[in-house]
Amino acid sequence: MKLTGAEILCESLTKLGVKHIFGYPGGAILPVYDALGKSKLHHILVRHEQGATHMADGYARATGGVGVAMATSGPGATNMVTGIATAMLDSSPVVCITGQVSSKLLGSDAFQEIDITGITMPITKHNVVVSRAEDIARTVREAFVIANTGRPGPVLVDITKDAQQASCEFDWEASTPKLPQKRIRNDHNQAEFDRAVELLNTAKRPIILAGRGIMLSGAMRAFEQFVRTCNIPVAMTLLGIGCFPASDPMNLGMMGMHGEAWVNHAIQESDLLIAVGMRFDDRVTGDLRTYAKGARKIHIEIDRAEINKNVKVDAALIGDARETLEKLVPHIVNPDRGPWLSHIKELKGDSAVRDIQSLPDNGHLYAAHVINDLWKETRGEAIVVTDVGQHQMWEAQYYHHNQPRTLITSGGLGTMGFALPAAIGAKFAKPDSEVWVIVGDGGFQMTMCELATIVQEKINIKIAIINNGFLGMVPNGRNFSTTSAMSPLRSLRLILPLWQTPSASAASASPLAATCCQRFVPHANPRKPFSSTSASSRKIPSIRWFPQAHRSTK
Repeated sequence: MKLTGAEILCESLTKLGVKHIFGYPGGAILPVYDALGKSKLHHILVRHEQGATHMADGYARATGGVGVAMATSGPGATNMVTGIATAMLDSSPVVCITGQVSSKLLGSDAFQEIDITGITMPITKHNVVVSRAEDIARTVREAFVIANTGRPGPVLVDITKDAQQASCEFDWEASTPKLPQKRIRNDHNQAEFDRAVELLNTAKRPIILAGRGIMLSGAMRAFEQFVRTCNIPVAMTLLGIGCFPASDPMNLGMMGMHGEAWVNHAIQESDLLIAVGMRFDDRVTGDLRTYAKGARKIHIEIDRAEINKNVKVDAALIGDARETLEKLVPHIVNPDRGPWLSHIKELKGDSAVRDIQSLPDNGHLYAAHVINDLWKETRGEAIVVTDVGQHQMWEAQYYHHNQPRTLITSGGLGTMGFALPAAIGAKFAKPDSEVWVIVGDGGFQMTMCELATIVQEKINIKIAIINNGFLGMVPNGRNFSTTSAMSPLRSLRLILPLWQTPSASAASASPLAATCCQRFVPHANPRKPFSSTSASSRKIPSIRWFPQAHRSTK
């Protein structure tokens, strides 16, 4: 069957199971857009190419599959860079397809020519230029394999315009990937494995550090069995939240800079840390010179480059988290952790009493109230996509996730503007799930153009803006207010009707559940305006406004 390169691309994506592509057209990618109209693929027209990559990223995080984004050459491709870097640092499988000038013009500084493979080399798992139609199917198949095997990550495929226009025979069976043979690890180093078992069975004060790698490997059941067998409490990284139920008594909550103080004290007092699918980043460890100096360390990690990179470990088990945990369980002798668990309860002390949630209602609306009420009214079943800032940490503390892939957030790069487009991707991935965006007034302004995408696609996404009129993560000594006379935030109420977007506001805690949750949450009173029935039928974004949400203190 003879097809153009553009048609081969669309056919290949269809055979790979792709249903949605997030993109923006341009001259160098127009042949593909012509072919898209004849394909079964659903193209979502974004308002900015950064939004396309975040949508593909959100799609991938919600499903565990590969998200696909598309853009033209030059500025279209460079606009994707932030989204690609976000996916790279959080190990998200995204395939970005960019158009490129015709192969004869490469290197001539032609209109909208840019070396996007050179630009993205440090922030992709793999990237490649395709200049022949005959190579498109195989290259795309290889891109999907690379993006979603081992430690996942973004892959960029740059296709010249003449390769898209040229015709050749399309043979799917003959276009099998020609990747170098994967390095085979027959088993863990036996000495390392034996050492890990000995440390697990002799430790008196162990703690497990659970990261996103548990979800990436699909190791949730194996991890729970490991926790039960070892009887070891679990501290979570930000991206690990959801891999182990928050309601489980063995879940201590989030560690690190924005975690619970008593959890960090427990880590410092431990004699063994078992790191599973996490990389000891600086927001977890703090000063490495003083980090858990009295603890031995076991690191279960699929990426060899992460071993001993930040923290020296005593036993390194390199491989898939699920397979490794399943191998360890039979060797564990069920120890008595009673004294250690009791001591951790003592460390926790009266922190629950001192929590902002336990303080009497003084009329102020605290961000903790907003997040906690959303958790209650959604029964903890929503997919929550956060932006980056104080609200991100409040969500991690006050929305208790019991299911994996229900918290989607930018961890490694800390990308403001991530939440709204990533939520669009998550909604396309999980159309039957309730999707909430929790975002600050600063980050919301960065990508709020994607509200038009939501309206155009008629999808139902709910947005909670924690509006304190301040870039709260910036050191307090600097006055970076977002509510100056020139701030677009002041006119947001005037802008929202242009997108046919209903909004509501609350400035105190008392009416929060009534004005927010009953209005926008499906489980609330169906007689209220914009309840589940009316919001679903209109399929428009619902924005909830929380002006002057005060900073919570502990």
